[in-house]
Amino acid sequence: MIERKGSILSVREDVKVFDCTIRDGGLVNNYQFSDEFVKAHYEACVAAGVDYMEIGKNVSPTIMSEDEYGPWNFCKEEDIRRIVGENNTDMKIAVMSDIGRSLKEELRPKEESVVDMIRIATYIHQLPAAIELIEDAHAKGYETTVNVMAVSKSFDDELTEVLDQLAKTSVDVIYIADSFGSFYPEQIVKLTEKYLKVAEASGKKIGIHAHNNLQLAYANTIEAMTYGASFLDVTVSGLGRGAGNCPMELLIGFLKNPKYKLMPVLKFIEEYIVPLEKELDWGYSIPYMLTGQLNEHPRPAMKARDEKNTEYREFYRDLLKE
Repeated sequence: MIERKGSILSVREDVKVFDCTIRDGGLVNNYQFSDEFVKAHYEACVAAGVDYMEIGKNVSPTIMSEDEYGPWNFCKEEDIRRIVGENNTDMKIAVMSDIGRSLKEELRPKEESVVDMIRIATYIHQLPAAIELIEDAHAKGYETTVNVMAVSKSFDDELTEVLDQLAKTSVDVIYIADSFGSFYPEQIVKLTEKYLKVAEASGKKIGIHAHNNLQLAYANTIEAMTYGASFLDVTVSGLGRGAGNCPMELLIGFLKNPKYKLMPVLKFIEEYIVPLEKELDWGYSIPYMLTGQLNEHPRPAMKARDEKNTEYREFYRDLLKE
């Protein structure tokens, strides 16, 4: 059985707080955040001691329309620099590459970019393309992570083969991605053990990206960290797709490392998240809870929320029929 890495009072230097507010939150409003919002968020993350900030996706404009999506879906160099300048801080900047939507030909070398890390999001059937993108980004000088999505739908042997293949790549961090918000802490412990065994043997770290369908994103993040995960994904007030993510303010308030500061996060919430909550809809709700319990993609729940459908029994019956 895997052993805990320290106690709840420990400070682990390998732990990194990874903010995904703009990237995951952008799925709620098609990345239409104002420069003022993104700049204020960047400054809050720096002041709070956050280690990495994922400022959006680097989707190719040739694949998705710039008329429909805001700049943080594409993360052009000039847009990022408009917010962070040369980023003369201790915090690193990341962007996410979706397999099938991001083109390696458009990724400039690291020395030409203020971005530090490329995060690759992939489904299992896309793994060969993901490995190709990992190696390209690594060769260009970037740190890399990989999120293998929807692993709650994977068979055990299939996931083992995926991890074995990723262990042979140059990727720096392999993420446990609870895409449907369906995992419980006991399952997270088993996954952490599985991922860590592969990662440690190949000199890699593991991370956790949790969704909050069952109100367990925070608990699952703490559980993964306790058993050895180093990279911990968070968003301010849980702002993210569907039921949202592990709230940054919860994790910052829990971690014992004095480098992390809660007050800048609270300031940002007061000034920017409270008004945003009047415009956008995210976070735990009964439809998201039901898709999480059934280990299903939250698309039906998103539709129900958009339509303000509160006929929860009928919604549940429909899910059971599918």
